Amino acid sequence: MSVYAEPPLTIADLEATPDDGNRYELIEGELYVSTSPSFFHQKILVRFLTAFTDYLRSNPIGEITAGVGVIFDDFSGVIPDLVYFSHERRKHILKGERFCGAPEIVVEILSPGASNQRRDRHVKRTLYSARGVDEYWIVDPDSRTVEIHRKRKEGGLEFIASLQESDDLTSPLLAGFRVRVATLFEM
Repeated sequence: MSVYAEPPLTIADLEATPDDGNRYELIEGELYVSTSPSFFHQKILVRFLTAFTDYLRSNPIGEITAGVGVIFDDFSGVIPDLVYFSHERRKHILKGERFCGAPEIVVEILSPGASNQRRDRHVKRTLYSARGVDEYWIVDPDSRTVEIHRKRKEGGLEFIASLQESDDLTSPLLAGFRVRVATLFEM
């Protein structure tokens, strides 16, 4: 349980903010702001979408979507770069037009800056770990790596590997899914 020095912000507060072109996320009542992603960030995003779409076309077990809001409770709502959810999980987390629960896989592509990296590597990892995400992939455009964090049997996420360009990205949640990490960073 978090202890707040000030009253924490809520999802209702966040929804009442004017649209100013920034991306706002709320984690445990604390507001985080991001600006528009870079060209390279978006190229990586498209490569991930393509790999997932190709896989799901042959293996229609779920869906992938980009930039969708995920609301965990009144004090935590984020906008991951990508989320994968199975058809079975969809029944439990999609409430109307909103995701209200943990997808199986969350992908975050790091943005430049220490505060952005701290948010994705630590704050969001802690949130996803506590809220039941099965796998969290952190994509680092600078080092051209993909960190894999996977749910332990006893709960929470644990670091599994930092995949290099010569490695293949796979997941036990996606039988037969395989993509060479290098292809995700091609320009």
